[in-house]
Amino acid sequence: MLAREGRRIVWNLPDFATGVPVAAQPVQQRAGSGWPSLRPFAHRIEAEELLDRVDHEPRELAANLRDIRLVNRLAGGSATTLRHLPGLISAIPTSRPVEILDLATGSGDIPLALLVWARRHARQLRLTVTDTSTAILDTARQTLAGAADVAFALYDARAVPLPDRAFDIVLCSLALHHFSPPDATLVLREMDRLARVGFIVNDIRRSPMGYIAAWTTSRIATTNRLTRHDMPLSVLRAYTPAELRGLLADAGITTAIVTTHPLFRMAAVGRTPGV
Repeated sequence: MLAREGRRIVWNLPDFATGVPVAAQPVQQRAGSGWPSLRPFAHRIEAEELLDRVDHEPRELAANLRDIRLVNRLAGGSATTLRHLPGLISAIPTSRPVEILDLATGSGDIPLALLVWARRHARQLRLTVTDTSTAILDTARQTLAGAADVAFALYDARAVPLPDRAFDIVLCSLALHHFSPPDATLVLREMDRLARVGFIVNDIRRSPMGYIAAWTTSRIATTNRLTRHDMPLSVLRAYTPAELRGLLADAGITTAIVTTHPLFRMAAVGRTPGV
């Protein structure tokens, strides 16, 4: 809800868990216009998403992962990765498979979208799909059942026990906001270390309008407790493009390019020097 205080416009929005309005940063009215200039919310990285716990009831977790797959399909989760993937793959000879590591894969829907894209473009992929959760990785196995050249592994994205340049391309989709800034820096450093050609980070970006959209959608589209709690909280935990650039700098990555995309998405694409 909008409240006007003099020349300030303040957002009073329901909290992701309780429904009680939370304090957002004031939104100053843009000079010479009737529109507010929206400032990002304060970062809520300390708040825990329920998906990051390990004691889930199986049916509730399965329903939550179905909700996430639907959001990814309809709201650009897969499209953002696919927008940047061809530019990296073009550097790899067509005579061999493209070796891709997917960190924090979730239920495997984005790797599946990559395989569909690869068939359409006559490219062969060899995927290693990873997560830290056995239950979530089992869901990814079901999503990708029957797919050729797909391996599964329990890896922590902050410290992957593999040698440098082990893969052509390293992906991390819609997971960076699950990590605190120090841990997110470790994830980015690992992605850069493991990639021979480059990496793609695909995530949501924090904004008041993104929060409104997430909270409203989670109340209209599902009754799942995890989704209703985590969907708006994900926006409050997410980084802004400027913060993502700062994380990349902290990781020692100076050449990655951060771009924004529709439906409150952003990406960071790094390319190994000389490739």
